[in-house]
Order: sequence, then structure tokens, then C-alpha cells
Amino acid sequence: MAFTQTPPQLGNQYTDDRMLRSYLLHALPPDVLKTVEPELSALGDLAGGELYRLQLADRLNEPRLIQYDAWGNRIDHVELTPLWQRAEALAARHGLIAVAHEKTCGEFSRIVQFALAYLFTPSTDIYSCPLAMTDGAAAALLASGNTALIERALPHLTSRDPRQFWTSGQWMTETSGGSDVGNTETVARNEDGQWRLYGRKWFTSAINSQMALTLARPDGNPAGAKGLALFYVETRDADGRPNGVRIDRLKDKLGTRKVPTAELTLDGALARPVHGLTDGIRNIAPMLNVTRTWNSVAAIALMRRGIALARDFAARRNAFGAPLIDKPLHLDTLAGLQAEFQAAFHLTFFVAELLGRHDAGRASAEQQSLLRLLTPIAKLTTARQCVSILTEIIEAFGGQGYIEDTGIPLPLRDAHVLPIWEGTTNVLALDVLQVAASGTHLDAWRREIGFLLQGIREPALLALSAVAERIADQAAQWVTQHTEQAQREAGARRFALTLGRVSELVLLLRHAQWSLDRGGSRAALAAARRFAASRVTQIMPVDAQESRLLARDG
Repeated sequence: MAFTQTPPQLGNQYTDDRMLRSYLLHALPPDVLKTVEPELSALGDLAGGELYRLQLADRLNEPRLIQYDAWGNRIDHVELTPLWQRAEALAARHGLIAVAHEKTCGEFSRIVQFALAYLFTPSTDIYSCPLAMTDGAAAALLASGNTALIERALPHLTSRDPRQFWTSGQWMTETSGGSDVGNTETVARNEDGQWRLYGRKWFTSAINSQMALTLARPDGNPAGAKGLALFYVETRDADGRPNGVRIDRLKDKLGTRKVPTAELTLDGALARPVHGLTDGIRNIAPMLNVTRTWNSVAAIALMRRGIALARDFAARRNAFGAPLIDKPLHLDTLAGLQAEFQAAFHLTFFVAELLGRHDAGRASAEQQSLLRLLTPIAKLTTARQCVSILTEIIEAFGGQGYIEDTGIPLPLRDAHVLPIWEGTTNVLALDVLQVAASGTHLDAWRREIGFLLQGIREPALLALSAVAERIADQAAQWVTQHTEQAQREAGARRFALTLGRVSELVLLLRHAQWSLDRGGSRAALAAARRFAASRVTQIMPVDAQESRLLARDG
């Protein structure tokens, strides 16, 4: 008999996700959960059914750049794949942007939004990319107080009508700048009372968006970050022609291949200042806080998808006389992945909670400090966890995990962008270091750790909470003990990852105690114990001379 393997299957991705449902039961008031659950279940059904099937069928399709029409006119049209066309309409109808800005769930609106995004993202080949930038653009425009731009763009960015819905780009990366956006060379010139942009953008994702926020240096402004301004650009004019925006080519990328990422030339693109003619980086900061949280949500969503497929496959695949799911070593491997995922999940949604309170005007000064510190921490921590977990997922399928037409390699290829987007691990680690060094934000974090652990009573959890307290103290003391700048910078990544991982442990402990208190599953306790046994602290003595020696050793 020919040997065949049964492929993994997905069910309703909401009802099948014990972790998500348990968290929402903990985090949302009963009336809010009752209101939003039908939407979550409907999207979960789509994610595990129609969208997943379309994703597999759409595997070989990629966006296509059509630069000229049949008559020689420059049109720079990007033709999206069927999956992305479907995703765009569904994102509008299910309110993946709208729900956060309608605020019908009050301070819980961000939790609801990101629960929807978490379900939607893995089956839509990172359509979360344009959604993240759209949500961030709405936040940046609202923070600017620019009434004209808010009235022009916000109804489109937050629309539930696919015919009216706009997405937004975020154009910052240039060959001269990269992460160092202060080196931006795009110039803004006031010509006959209108601002026009000239320059080249090297990496612009989701180029099919109707608008973008971008950095440019107004003529005469000084060099460096201070001289940049934030501009609003609509990509096409009223007749649908390119607005001084030329798409030079689409990028050929390792992953996120459904995302049309382009190199652009701005040749007199009509633009409008968002908030003055300086301090562009400061004015785009509200956008980055939102997009970094979306990045964390994408990370946990891809982790969960990989684990769901691996778990189902393990139940179907027989090896050495029994299903893989019954083999102690395979079971232990999956348990470790699940614990790591749950830790990342809780940190991501804790940041979502803080962002929701901020949006609703209900965040205290301490919570504002926590949000500022934990947003980059969550992004860098979960992104690295995602790549690690999905690497293990490939192996969990054996040879089939390495075969492209199974669809199994796709999440891993896509995941590799997550530590890069919205600031690389090192760039964000330096940001965390700078924020922590001020003292205020780190003090708020340390107090929050203590507060979160106050309710722990289960003896097994109390022992782990003592471990968490010790690591938190060690991390907080590291900043004050290392005053030499080179030493601080060298240890910044390990410091930031330690803050992230100990925060994850504390949140796991909190949720495990809640679950035990209501007579729920002991799985949350098992996750906390398993995660605590991993390497939570990354802090170690740093010798700059040794680092230099090893890094340059050829």
C-alpha cells in the first residue's frame, strides 16, 4: 500500500483556542464579552475555514506591478492576489480598524480589536501589515490635532464599508537612513503655496494604500532628526493618476511575499504637513506605538497557528506504532512551545490593555510609563520568540514541514520580518535602555511587577513568584550598576529581553492563579512552571573587550 500522510486540519480558530477564550473571560466584563463573542466566533470560523483554504490555494500568487497601460501611460498599478483582495473587504466589514476608534467597548476596545486581528492574521498572509499602518496613521492624525486632515482621512481609515475603506502606508526607510531616520534625504519644497516632496524611499510596504505618512526635510531645515517634518500624502490624484509617486520596482523578499513592498521615487508628490515643519519623528511616534503592538499580535498569531497545525498533525500521524501526540518526547516538545507561546500572548495583550486605557483617557501616569516601556519590549521579545517557535514547528512535521506546498514553511518565512519591522531588536533594545535609564519608567514597571504578584497564593506559584521578584530586582539594579556607556549598550539586548521574559512569567503566574481560583484548568499553572524553567534572565557580565575580540574573530 502506498504511504500517505493526512494533512493537518483547522477548526473554528476562536472556539478551538482555549488560551484566547480563557484570557478574554479574565480580561473583559461579561457584558462586553457577550456582545463581541459572535463576531469573534464568525471570524474564527472564517480563519479556520474559507480563508485558510483560500490561503493554501493562493500560495503561488504574488502581487504584480503594472507600470504602464496599453497606451503608454504611466499608471503604476499593483494587482493584489485573490487572498489579499478578500482580506481587505473582510477587514473593513469586521471592523479591524474601526472597533478601536469607535470605542463602543470603552477601555476594552483595543483588547477586542487585537483579538480579532489575532484570529485574522495567520490566514491572510500578513494583511496585518497595511492594517497596522492604517491604525497607526489614524492615531498619529488624531494626536496631531490637524482638523482638516482628520476630517479628510479618518472616516476612510476607520470605515466598515469596503468601498470607502482606505489603508495607509508608512514611508520612512531610505538608503541613507535605515533605522537612523535622522539621515532622511527626501526634501519638501513649498512651490506656489503647495508642499511637494522629492526623494527616494527604499522600503515601503503595502504600496497599494490610498495614503501614507512620510518624513521629509523642508527646504532650509537643519540636518538631523529635528529638521524633519511629518507629511500626509495621497498616493493618487482625483483622477486616479499617480500623485508624483513612481514605483520603481517591488522587492524580492524572503517572506511576506503577499505584501507589495516597493522602492519609490517621489517626484513632486503633493503633500501636506501633519503638525508643523519640524519634529517629524516625535509626531510619528503615536503611529509607531500602535504598529509595534500590531507586530506583537502578528507574532503570537503566527505562533498559535504553527502550534495548532502541529498539534493536529501529531494526533493524525502514526509513528513507531502510536500517534505522535502519545510519544512522551514529542509531547514534551509541544508543551514547551505552548508555554512559550502563552507567555508571549499574555505580554502582548497586557500591552493592548494599557493601550486601550490610554485611548480611553483612563490611563494613570504609572500606566502611561508602563505603556512607553513595555511597547518596544513586547515587540522585540515576541518577535524573537515567534521565529524560534516556528523553527521548531517545521521540525515537528519532519520532512513535510520542509515542503512548500504543505503551507507549513510559510509562517516561518513571514515571521523573520517581525524582528526587523518597526525597529530591529538592537534598535529597540537601545530605546528601552534609554527609557529605563531615566528611572521613572523602570520604577513604574518594578511596582507593577509587585502589584501583579500580590494575589498569588498557590504554593507552587508562590515559589515561582519569588524567582520572578529576584530576576526583576536583578534587572532593575543592572541599570544603576552599569554606568559606563559602552557596557550599557553592549548589554542592552539582554537587559530588554530579561524585562520582557520576566514580565511574561509574572503575567503567566497571575493568570494561573485566576484560573485556579475559579476551578479552571491547571494548564495555566503548567505553562507558568514550564516557562519558569526556561532561561528567563538573559543578563550576564559584559566585557566590551571580549565582545570586540569575538565579534571580529575571523
